[in-house]
Amino acid sequence: MKLTRRKAKLVEAVIRQWVADKAVTQEEGEKLLESYEIAGFDWKRLAKYSFWISLVCIVIAVGSILADRALMALLAKIFHAPDIIKCLFLAGIAAALFSAGLRRRRKKPEKVFSNEAIFSLGVFATAGALAFFGKAIDTGRGHFSILVLLAAIIYAILGLWFPSKLIWVFALLSLGSWFGAETGYVSGWGAYYLGMNYPLRFVIFGAVLLAAGSLFTVKLGRQDFGKPTRVMGLLYLFVALWILSIFGNYGEIDSWSRAKQIELFHWSLLFGVVSLLVILHGIKFDDPMMRGFGLTFLFINLYTRYFEYFWDAIHKAIFFALLAISFWFLGSRAERIWNLSILKRRTSSQHSDKG
Repeated sequence: MKLTRRKAKLVEAVIRQWVADKAVTQEEGEKLLESYEIAGFDWKRLAKYSFWISLVCIVIAVGSILADRALMALLAKIFHAPDIIKCLFLAGIAAALFSAGLRRRRKKPEKVFSNEAIFSLGVFATAGALAFFGKAIDTGRGHFSILVLLAAIIYAILGLWFPSKLIWVFALLSLGSWFGAETGYVSGWGAYYLGMNYPLRFVIFGAVLLAAGSLFTVKLGRQDFGKPTRVMGLLYLFVALWILSIFGNYGEIDSWSRAKQIELFHWSLLFGVVSLLVILHGIKFDDPMMRGFGLTFLFINLYTRYFEYFWDAIHKAIFFALLAISFWFLGSRAERIWNLSILKRRTSSQHSDKG
């Protein structure tokens, strides 16, 4: 077992305390101390971040080219062709990249991040092909959300077929973009759709996506796709709830500016309740991802409300003292539940040993 230096020190201290308390023998303690080693530099994380930075730099480079008029004029001369030809050209590049990524993954499966980076380039090429396809068939109606939905379907099929979690995430991002664009188009690009502004719509969208992720995990046994689906669902849900807690279900800035803070309080309350429910779900089912999301956005909610309601009205020390007392109470209750669960496991273990 490989541990970080900090964790290794903690484990060593615990083992030596067990030996001192005679919970384990000296020989068993030595065996336990030899059962782990201190991990070296995290090259895996460096590789992951390096490829992400590389992809971002490629996007920035392409954007810089498109922003440069001289280069754009040169590219226009080189690629002076109908949009459908450009679409087919980029589609061919995308197919070549996906094929190269699959071959490379079969030959070098250990190079996970570089393989996924090649798939990402294929995703960008596919997006470009769809953009030129949309220009080729454009009728002037402005219903571009159909192309975004097509992108989501293509990415979803490729993500499940390869399989690739990264392409699957792009499919979920495209699906969210389609949902926003389609509801905007159907409503005539107004502020509301079925009485809901954009944040409220994405609260529902995030909840549906979260349920779909649970379906992947529990019913279909696909943890590999269930987890990223749940992560994206939680992101859509909580970011939308945070925006909703600030602006409410208002579609115009003038209406929002005339609203009183108390009129938005129920959205803040909803944000807090959902955060607590996610935390409790994470504790009950030992899901650190759910706990992490719930705690993070609970703190975001509290700090947002602090700046809204109490920044000028209450002394900072009093506010944080109240926060400290409330979280101390929450922590003590959680500690009591945790101790009861340990006692229950020990009792059941003793009964099984006697049996």
